[in-house]
Amino acid sequence: MPHVDVVDETFIVAPPATVAAVFADPAAWRRLWPDLRLAAYADRGAEGIRWTVAGPLTGTMEVWLEPVLDGTLLHYFLRADLPAPADDRAGERERRARQLAAKAVGLGLKAVLEDGRAPGEPPAAPLG
Repeated sequence: MPHVDVVDETFIVAPPATVAAVFADPAAWRRLWPDLRLAAYADRGAEGIRWTVAGPLTGTMEVWLEPVLDGTLLHYFLRADLPAPADDRAGERERRARQLAAKAVGLGLKAVLEDGRAPGEPPAAPLG
């Protein structure tokens, strides 16, 4: 049975609690991974979340949020199997697609949460 193992990291210039808030809502899970059925088994708040994965893959997925300098290093892990009778080529295609999807999630969050802020720059002052 082909196995999909994806590891990705993206640095986001935002505090871990801000990044964690994105993953706190199960509706966001469906937007970020629309074909997967996720069930949280370890919600670690500002440190991330762990899920079981069902659907076209069966396994586990994790987002670990590590405070680094003035931001967060978003670690993403997916460990899953494809259903039989998938072959090695199908496994390789799935692995590559999941790698690209993981990077798209990380870079998408980076663009939204940083809102143009560069590392080392102070956050924008709140209006008011």
